[in-house]
Amino acid sequence: MKFYNLKENDEKVSFAGAVRQGLGKNQGLFFPEEIPALDNIQELLALPLVERSVKVLYPFVKDDLSESELKEIVTAAFNFPALLQPITEDRAILELFHGPTLAFKDFGARFMAQCLQKFSKEKKITILTATSGDTGAAVAHAFHGLDNIRVVIMYPKGKISLLQEKMFTTLGGNIETLAIDGDFDDCQALVKQAFDDKALAAEIGLNSANSINISRLLAQICYYFEAVAQLSRQKSKSQLGDVVFSIPSGNFGNLTAGLFAKALGLPIKRFIAATNENDTVPRYLETGDWSPNETVATMSNAMDVSNPNNWPRVEHMLKAGIIEEAAVSSVSVGEEQTQSTMLQLNKLGYICEPHAAVAYKAMQYGVTEQEFGVFLGTAHPAKFKEVVESILGQPLGLPKELADCAGEKILSSDMTPDFALLREYLLKGN
Repeated sequence: MKFYNLKENDEKVSFAGAVRQGLGKNQGLFFPEEIPALDNIQELLALPLVERSVKVLYPFVKDDLSESELKEIVTAAFNFPALLQPITEDRAILELFHGPTLAFKDFGARFMAQCLQKFSKEKKITILTATSGDTGAAVAHAFHGLDNIRVVIMYPKGKISLLQEKMFTTLGGNIETLAIDGDFDDCQALVKQAFDDKALAAEIGLNSANSINISRLLAQICYYFEAVAQLSRQKSKSQLGDVVFSIPSGNFGNLTAGLFAKALGLPIKRFIAATNENDTVPRYLETGDWSPNETVATMSNAMDVSNPNNWPRVEHMLKAGIIEEAAVSSVSVGEEQTQSTMLQLNKLGYICEPHAAVAYKAMQYGVTEQEFGVFLGTAHPAKFKEVVESILGQPLGLPKELADCAGEKILSSDMTPDFALLREYLLKGN
């Protein structure tokens, strides 16, 4: 299967090419030429996670990987569970934070790292990526120690939680981190400028591990299948009703992967894209006017994105009729609502961090009694220890993954959002 550039449609590459290249010409995102409809969904749902994921992903990668090679990659990448936990009789959370960095991005980052190492053919690669919180840790741990791969991660200085920061800025080795004096959109703009500099990109073997890389998105399809598989085992079809996913949304990769899953034939009725006060998408869907505001800092900081990179893929699926427009809505949730929702979930016996709380609140606005609502838990509450403790008024223990890095020294360098400085840095370390 070929993947084409949404901005420059004549640029077509293989899966391996899309993984190695990251972005296409003119900062275009790669998109599969077809999304094959799977006709054996019930058989797939009966399989274990790894075996099912191989069958779901194989049509996209078969020109570059054998089925056995793909199974080897998936087995190494998905060596932790995604757990569906009931909240009420007709509401559940899909916990995606049981991987090594306690965030959903472990699925995509580990899959991408395994693919990229397979496709790199001993050539030196520089991974340049921006993070608003959890991507940094997932990418850093997925690539740490891999030969011929240098990783440079940029993040907004002082705008992510300390424990989030510690998870990726303390590793050293082939992992380098830059604290940018700006917001996430500034970091992301620097990544795009680097890709536009063809001489720089060629010199350092530039790639990105953000969700703009198609391998990240394909991996994330698999946990939507896992959620529906667990629901199918827990409830009969008559009990289940129509399934609606509420997704905490920042860069919109998670929603994109869910739409891929639906297009493949997974029985999902619709999606709610839950944003915090950075409400570009809810306003756009209401008015048709794409007008990003200045990014607002919130307690759900991984969603502090005003100009989401994956939106062109979502819009393409809607405009091309791959997904019906009625299947996607979006809701903005404010800070007070986020706090009150965390308290509400705590009364129901569930300790929740701000991002999942945004998704749960959005689901309350938009899911009917005839529908079964699943919201995504994208990070472990302990990654936001101070915020969660202050809102819930109770202590929160640290899991081993966080306890191990909490006392380590941060190894980041500070930098202003100046591309000339970044270019010099990247060339110097090459």
